[in-house]
Amino acid sequence: MQPRALVGEFIGTAFLLAGVVGSGIMAERLSTDVGVVLLANAAATAGVLLVIIYMFGPVSGAHFNPVVTLAEAALGDRRWAEVVPYIVIQVAGGAFGTILANLMFDLDAVNVSTKARTGSHLWLAEIVATYGLVLVIFLLVRSGRTKLVAGAVASYIGAAYWFTASTSFANPAVTVARTLSDTFAGIEPASAPMFVAMQLAGAALAALTVRLLYPPART
Repeated sequence: MQPRALVGEFIGTAFLLAGVVGSGIMAERLSTDVGVVLLANAAATAGVLLVIIYMFGPVSGAHFNPVVTLAEAALGDRRWAEVVPYIVIQVAGGAFGTILANLMFDLDAVNVSTKARTGSHLWLAEIVATYGLVLVIFLLVRSGRTKLVAGAVASYIGAAYWFTASTSFANPAVTVARTLSDTFAGIEPASAPMFVAMQLAGAALAALTVRLLYPPART
């Protein structure tokens, strides 16, 4: 694994969180309509995802998400030795991006979120959101349509903001980072572990589905 891959994952994840958190702050300051705020947040997130996947895909694979890295290793497409460094750098990049967003909007660098996000309906939503995200990525890759991944992921996340009750975090690094901002996109630390657990469950189900639909070639 080349160091540039880790640099790419750090910068890309930082931009992702700056987009998620920063657009939430801006939207909340410009509108009191929660629907408008969510629409702006979803559009900005989809936009930044599209761009950073195109930018860093050739450098690091553009994961920006521990469950994508874990699924890739589980499916035999990445060495397990690379998983921990990727996850560490993704979490660090996400935290850095959130801090940048806070500072850009004249907030404390770290202001721990007090927004509770808990309940079985939200946990189910995170399973669904993450399951769908991992399927989108790996079914396109397995079918030889890798060039479509950036647009498909951006479209899926933009839509999942609206069709999942949790607004589709679908990413442990994003979940951890969003505990650092007590704003529209925030999640209190106490709510984060169950979100992460459900994301891991959704990713595991998706990896099993990918194996079912595209079984390993027999030798």
